[in-house]
Amino acid sequence: MTCTRKGTGVASALVLGSCLFVGACTTLLPSSRTEVVSDWNSYEDAVKSLATMTPYTATRQSVHAQGLDPNSNAAITVLHFADVLQRFAAATLIKPEDVDPGIRDCLRAGKRCSGYAIAVEKLHRRRIGNFWLDSLNFRRETVTTGWRVDVLLVFVDDALVYQLVGGRPTISEVDLRRNPLGPLQGWGSQTLQLIP
Repeated sequence: MTCTRKGTGVASALVLGSCLFVGACTTLLPSSRTEVVSDWNSYEDAVKSLATMTPYTATRQSVHAQGLDPNSNAAITVLHFADVLQRFAAATLIKPEDVDPGIRDCLRAGKRCSGYAIAVEKLHRRRIGNFWLDSLNFRRETVTTGWRVDVLLVFVDDALVYQLVGGRPTISEVDLRRNPLGPLQGWGSQTLQLIP
């Protein structure tokens, strides 16, 4: 009778320990973060900030004062006239009166027209699921969440004449990969590489 109780106690302790061990293993799954450093903390934050920069009112200096200076912000690509022209190539094929005034003024200004392309994203990737299935490559599930904003600012000389905001306000993606053979899944292709 004592042996049975003692055996039951040991079994319970083993079950409890293994549950704790498996639960703790889920925290060992990898995660990563991709972030372009910016003052914006969300897509909405970016849109609100950009709404204060009105074409034909804002200047290059006022844009820089908002933290969008290409000399100090790595998210900004400076566009010369040829880059801007390439983005609005279709505008040259339609009537000038049908084109946005800012784009029209840019095309007329030629080399005096330039722009800023701004791309900011914040992504968080984390693997979820069973640690052992993931480690042995049987099943890997990755969840990606975050947001991305793409902005185009066009200037003629130092005057902001056009603004375009787009992107993805909410990113939520699941990538699920199943390998029935686990670590042996790619053995055929690896074997062929070893054959001279």
